[in-house]
Amino acid sequence: MSSLKAKLNMERLPRHIAIIMDGNGRWAQEKGQDRLYGHFHGVESVRNIVEGCAELGIEYLTLYAFSTENWDRPAYEVNGLMELMIDTIRKEIDTLNRNNIKLHVIGDTNMLPENARKELNEALELSSQNTGLNLIVALSYSSRWELVEAVKKIAHDVKDGKVDPAAIDQDTLQSYLCTSDFPDPELMIRTSGEYRISNFLLYQLAYAELYFTNVRWPDFRKENLYEAILDFQSRERRFGKTSAQIQSELANG
Repeated sequence: MSSLKAKLNMERLPRHIAIIMDGNGRWAQEKGQDRLYGHFHGVESVRNIVEGCAELGIEYLTLYAFSTENWDRPAYEVNGLMELMIDTIRKEIDTLNRNNIKLHVIGDTNMLPENARKELNEALELSSQNTGLNLIVALSYSSRWELVEAVKKIAHDVKDGKVDPAAIDQDTLQSYLCTSDFPDPELMIRTSGEYRISNFLLYQLAYAELYFTNVRWPDFRKENLYEAILDFQSRERRFGKTSAQIQSELANG
């Protein structure tokens, strides 16, 4: 079977892909298994897609691993997820370094158990010199939490006289977000057939192309990634302009 990879326009790859990895629990239940069985198998998909992005030369990949709302799930599932995360980070750090992948984390990591924070900080430190794919894990993250935190910090700096309220613009707000060091995603993929953003990068996804697939996350592989990128490449990205304006700019560019 020929791969969709050959059809990709390597000159028009998105710099930044964001993924809502949905469907682990349902995938497991469809197989008559515990929800954690699905999360366990979802790790293989993470490995496969990270490798796929690194091979293509994608610069940034953000994975929505755990939202602040996920803390409300049953305790056994949350605890199991934390143990799985710690175990995965420990096992994968050598692979990250071997593939020159730099790990980043966004979210309220203070909510994580101490041993999880320790493993995470170690992995961040050990991969900090890598210069290839930037793998951004959204952990204990929600966009509304992020925006509230940013507003609090801006208000604090205004109070201290560091920021002039009249000078606050989009760039000011962007610089206070968790993602201030990264470009906005151009492509957002959500698996498992749900058509919503679920409090994920609400500000950053303003002009992203959204791609939804029925494939459950544990079944999502490189071919599915290529399919999403091909769909992205077939779209005209207008950023509020007309199609005629875009065509004219391309002709004159």
